Amino acid sequence: MNSSFDIDVLIIGAGCVGLAVGRAFAMAGRSVIVAERHAGFGEETSSRNSEVIHAGLYYPPGTLKAKACVEGQRALYAYCAARNIRADKMGKLIVATNEDEVARLAPLMEWGQANGVGGLAWLDSGDIARLEPEVRAVQALWSPESGLFDSHSYMLALLGEIEDAGGALVRKTPFEGATPIPGGFEVRLGGAEPTTIKTSILVLSAGLNTPAVAAAVEGLPSAQIPPVRFAKGSYFKHSGKAPFRHLIYPAPGGGGHGIHVTPEQDGSCRFGPDFEMVESLDYRVDPARRDMFAHSIQRYWPKLNPERLQTDYSGIRPKIGADPSKFCDFRIDGPAQHGLEGLYGLYGIDSPGLTSSLSLGNTVCALALGREDR
Repeated sequence: MNSSFDIDVLIIGAGCVGLAVGRAFAMAGRSVIVAERHAGFGEETSSRNSEVIHAGLYYPPGTLKAKACVEGQRALYAYCAARNIRADKMGKLIVATNEDEVARLAPLMEWGQANGVGGLAWLDSGDIARLEPEVRAVQALWSPESGLFDSHSYMLALLGEIEDAGGALVRKTPFEGATPIPGGFEVRLGGAEPTTIKTSILVLSAGLNTPAVAAAVEGLPSAQIPPVRFAKGSYFKHSGKAPFRHLIYPAPGGGGHGIHVTPEQDGSCRFGPDFEMVESLDYRVDPARRDMFAHSIQRYWPKLNPERLQTDYSGIRPKIGADPSKFCDFRIDGPAQHGLEGLYGLYGIDSPGLTSSLSLGNTVCALALGREDR
C-alpha cells in the first residue's frame, strides 16, 4: 500500500457481492474496508430473494452472467460445504403446462449445455409425476445442479474472512463522494462520525444505489453511468404443509423467472417472485396480488387452495437495460471504460447475483490487481 494512503481497497456496499469482493481482496493480502449505509450487511437485495443457487440456464452463452453464474454456483457449493453452511442441491424442474410453453424451454436447454451446466435432462409427464406427484405439466427441464442455501450465514462467513485478514465493515456509513488523487481516491464518508479516507482502489457495489453513488465520483462521465429501474418481486407464503421436494419453476416469460415454488425446511413453501416495475423502494406486499399468484400457480399445481396464500416479503432488483423484461448482462466498469484508475463500478447486479458473488468478487479483484501491478 502507498504509505500516504489509509487503505488499499474501499468497497461501497455490504451486500453479498460487496462482501465477496472484499473477501477476494483480503485473501490477496490487501487491506480492506467495506462501507455500508445501513446498520447491517445484506439489508437490501441480498436478503430479499429466494436464496436459490442457480445452475446457469437462463443466460446466453458468452455473457458475464453465464460465466459468473456457472463459476459461482460451483464455488458456492464448495464454500458452503467447507464451512458447514446449509446448501441443499435439491434440483429444479422448469415445467411446461402446454405445448406453447414447451417451446420456451428449448433455449434453456441449449444455453445450459453451452454454458457447461451438468445433468440437464428432459422429463415427460410420467417422470414429473414420479418426482412431484401434484405438479401438472406436459414436459419439464430437470436441473440437478440447482438448489437452496443459507445466504445470511454465507454473508456472515464472508465478513468473518475479511475481518480475520485485518479488514473491517463500517456500518451506518453512507458514501458522500470521492475525488481522484494521484494513485487513488479521497473518499468522503458520512454518518455519526464523518471522515475522509484515502484509498488506492474504490469499488462501487451498492446494488440498487450504485448509479447514484457513481454520480458522486468526481471526474466520472455521467454518460458512463447507466440509469437504473426497479423491478419488484413479491412473495406469498403457503400456510400448512406443501407437497414439494424440489424447486418448481414455470416456463419463462414476461420478465424474471416466473412465480416459482421454494420448499421450506419445515415442510411449507413460498411462492414468488412475480415481476412488477416500480418507481420507488416500497417493500410492502399488496394482498390484492394474491389472485394473480393463485391463477399462475394453479397452472402447474391445480390443488392449490388460494386461501392458504399469505403475504410474505418482497425484493427489488436493479435493471439497467432499455427493456427490463429482456435479458441484460451484468456490467463491471473499470478504467478501460471510464478512464479513472482504480475505480470499479458494478451495475445491474440482479439475479443471479447471489449465486455469482464469489465469481464476481474474484473477477473484480483480478481486474484491479492486474491493472495495479502493471
